[in-house]
Amino acid sequence: MQDVQGAAPRRALLAGATGLVGRELLRLLAADSRYAEVHVLARRPLTDQPVVRKMSVEIGPLAGASSVPAADDVYLALGTTIRAAGSQEAFRRVDLDLVVHLARLARIAGATRLAVVSALGADPASRVFYNRVKGEMEAAVQTLGYRSVVIARPSLLSGDRATLEQKPRPGERAALALLAPLGQWLPSVWRPVPARAVARAMIESLRKPAPGSTLLDSRALGQFDL
Repeated sequence: MQDVQGAAPRRALLAGATGLVGRELLRLLAADSRYAEVHVLARRPLTDQPVVRKMSVEIGPLAGASSVPAADDVYLALGTTIRAAGSQEAFRRVDLDLVVHLARLARIAGATRLAVVSALGADPASRVFYNRVKGEMEAAVQTLGYRSVVIARPSLLSGDRATLEQKPRPGERAALALLAPLGQWLPSVWRPVPARAVARAMIESLRKPAPGSTLLDSRALGQFDL
C-alpha cells in the first residue's frame, strides 16, 4: 500500500476524537490512504464516528496512560473550558498536563511529527490564565524532540457541537452569533474558523512538514475551508 507520492504509508495516533476538531480529524484520517493505521485514544466510547479496518480505539483514562501505540504522526485535539472543568487547576490538567503527557509518550514510542490544537493568543507570559496555559503547552511540546511540530491557533471554532454530548458553552455561542454577521469586516486572524478546516490544515501540514515548528492562525487555517 503506497500513497500518491510513493511514500510508505504512515501510522497516526489521535487523542481528542470526541471533540469538535478531533471528530473531523478522525473522519479525515479514516479516509486518508496515506495512513495504514489510525490509533485512537479516548476517554469515552466514540459515537457517530466512522469505523474502518485500519482503526483501533483504546478507551480509558488518558492521564493514567503509561504508554501509547507506536505511530509516526500524532494529532492532539484535547481541550476543555474552565467552566466545564470546574476550576483553573482542572483546566490546566487537561489543556497542559494531559497534552504534554501524551505528546511525550508518543515521542518515546517513536513518533516524529506532532500536530496540536492550541488557541489564538497563546502566550506563556500572558496575564490571561487561558492564554498562558495554552502558551505553556506550546512551549513544552516543542522541547520533546519532534522533528516537526504544527500548532493550530484558531480563534473561535465553528461546527456542530450539539451531537458531541458536551456541556453547553453559552459564551462561545454568544460570541459566534455576534461575530457571524461581522465576519467580512473582521481581520482574518479573528474570524471564526470551521473545525473541519482546522483538521484539514493539521493533516496537510504534516503531509509535507517543515522542520521545527509551524504556527497556523485562523487566517492560515481558513484557507483549508474547502
